[in-house]
Amino acid sequence: MSTPLQRRRLLLAGAAGLAGCASAPPAGDGWHDMPLPGKTRSRYRSVRKDGRDAIEATAHDAASLWRRRVRVPAAELGTVSFSWWVGALLPRASVADIDHEDAVARVIFGFDGDHGRLSARTRAQYELATLLTGEAPPFATLMYVWDGMAPTGSVITNPRSERIRKLVVDSGPEQLGRWRDHRRDLRADYQLAFGEAPGDLISVALMTDSDNTDGQARTWYGPLRF
Repeated sequence: MSTPLQRRRLLLAGAAGLAGCASAPPAGDGWHDMPLPGKTRSRYRSVRKDGRDAIEATAHDAASLWRRRVRVPAAELGTVSFSWWVGALLPRASVADIDHEDAVARVIFGFDGDHGRLSARTRAQYELATLLTGEAPPFATLMYVWDGMAPTGSVITNPRSERIRKLVVDSGPEQLGRWRDHRRDLRADYQLAFGEAPGDLISVALMTDSDNTDGQARTWYGPLRF
């Protein structure tokens, strides 16, 4: 059985694998494309960006995730570091608007929990999602996002699901065209967003999407580090 330190190192090694290949992202480290029903897929590939290893995400009227399953016990959750480089925002996009819910940059964390606590409406949504995708959604999902409109620090509940909360860590065009490095306390941010302690972390993902605004987005992501 692996120790907590070994598990963290394994997770870090997998995250560093984001930049482990010269063209397409590596297939053997657990990262994989996760399509969304009825959506054109965003494209993810390994590149160099301004001297850094990165994943380039391109979305042309598209939406999908670049995801890795993990298992980090809630008691071991701590800080997470991530970075992204965005050149332009999507006009009209807003993570608070159900009709224009796109984001040039998202880093997404999925958490386990007691599904018996979900509302009847959410359980029905999860059952439908399971039928469409072949897997149940996480009990709760926390997204760090770059939004063009909402102020930094805003916590936004997904218009379609109360179990998805978004925390705006970059806002507007002022920081475009350069690497933005973020270090966050994952446990504290989950508590802020959901008003309760998190369960085990079960997935991490990147997502650049433009399907709701019929736009084009291009973003670079650095490795995740715990």
